[in-house]
Amino acid sequence: MQVAVAYADLAQQVWLRIEVPEDATLEQAIIKSGLLRQFPEIDLTERPVGIFGKLAKLDAPLKPGDRVEIYRPITADPATVPRRQMADDEDDD
Repeated sequence: MQVAVAYADLAQQVWLRIEVPEDATLEQAIIKSGLLRQFPEIDLTERPVGIFGKLAKLDAPLKPGDRVEIYRPITADPATVPRRQMADDEDDD
């Protein structure tokens, strides 16, 4: 079956379509994608992962067409981003 695996760091975004066995798990798809070799800083014991934006365990079974995601830590507090944008807009006057 075909699934997608997605990961983004500060410099680049990667989105791959791969073929996995019908009984594949989230972890197996990540390993098969090659992202762990491409981004050695990814530690699956520490990084949250999910399917279509919902957190999932590494042993979660996949369905055809699923999008597997590897999440990275948030670098900005989402509550402060609109305030910063407003402040930047005021500086432009």
